Amino acid sequence: MCDEFAKGATEAGHNVEKIHVSEKNIHPCIACYHCSNNSGACVFKDDMAEILQKMIDADVLVLASPVYFYSIDAQLKAVIDRTVARWLEVKNKEFYYITTMADNKKSSADTTLACFRGYADCVEGAVEKGTVVAGGVYEKGEIKNHPAMKLAYQMGKNV
Repeated sequence: MCDEFAKGATEAGHNVEKIHVSEKNIHPCIACYHCSNNSGACVFKDDMAEILQKMIDADVLVLASPVYFYSIDAQLKAVIDRTVARWLEVKNKEFYYITTMADNKKSSADTTLACFRGYADCVEGAVEKGTVVAGGVYEKGEIKNHPAMKLAYQMGKNV
């Protein structure tokens, strides 16, 4: 679905960069507050500084995650937690949320969406612009013909 969102946004004339956080080296925040005393510099020298700068520079943030036990995945949660280093600089963003889940009950995504929204609530000037939830998706490839693919494309097109 992220690819479909990106395709729509690109066709609408926007520059899009997709970051696979699962492929990045991102340590979890350990609440040492080294960043507070060092101009936002984290004690960990990993990929997060680059990701955080891209989040600060972006106009739009798309948060995407499968639903794992009614929440987002650990990799995205680590990214969100690590924005604490410069969280006041992540501001005035449009937010879009994309999630997949095995369950077909749309309400099963509520706590995942609440996690996304909880982060956005901490971002000054955040505006939620759209959400796509795809239920009944468990095996790799099952998403390909899911109706949510068109919704994700259209959402990207309307950015």
